[in-house]
Amino acid sequence: MNKVLLLSGSPRPEGNTFQVLQECLKVIESQGVEAELFSLAGRKIQSCIACGKCAELKKCILKDDVNEIIEKLRSAQGFIVGSPVYFGTARGDLMSVLQRIGMVSGNTDHFLSWKVGGPIAVARRGGQTASIQEMLMFYLMNDMIIPGSTYWNIVFGRTPGEVWEDEEGIRTIRRFSENVAKLVNLINPDPVAE
Repeated sequence: MNKVLLLSGSPRPEGNTFQVLQECLKVIESQGVEAELFSLAGRKIQSCIACGKCAELKKCILKDDVNEIIEKLRSAQGFIVGSPVYFGTARGDLMSVLQRIGMVSGNTDHFLSWKVGGPIAVARRGGQTASIQEMLMFYLMNDMIIPGSTYWNIVFGRTPGEVWEDEEGIRTIRRFSENVAKLVNLINPDPVAE
């Protein structure tokens, strides 16, 4: 069965970003695709040190949770990343994760190539489009496929649960999630179903 990995970059285990990604997970599973949500909440993430060791080790030399994410990604056909907006950009530790995953992929077997997905940004008032653009660079530089939706993948909300008041934002991410799942299934047809 095809699989999509969802990564929540929020430090809050039940915050708005996590809640939005839970909704994405439900939509993806409704399309017959397995989905798993991985949260960075409570995890200490280091930045890439540009040592180049990933080329020979086939993983990152730093001792944190990034190699676990990489292993999950290797067996997934899709990858959705959600970030809260901090000071107008995506969270720093999330960007460190993406940079390190990209380094390992680029220096080894290019396992990110042709995975389907894209970013989602959640914020109280502004900075969502800048955050999406920042995260999009990861997808574009790693030969990944990004489906569209009915608007940009942004949702408004500050206090946990407030995102559900943004009906257009929720509709947008639902459609995006559906498109990710459909495209994953088109690119990777189930050999049992054929």
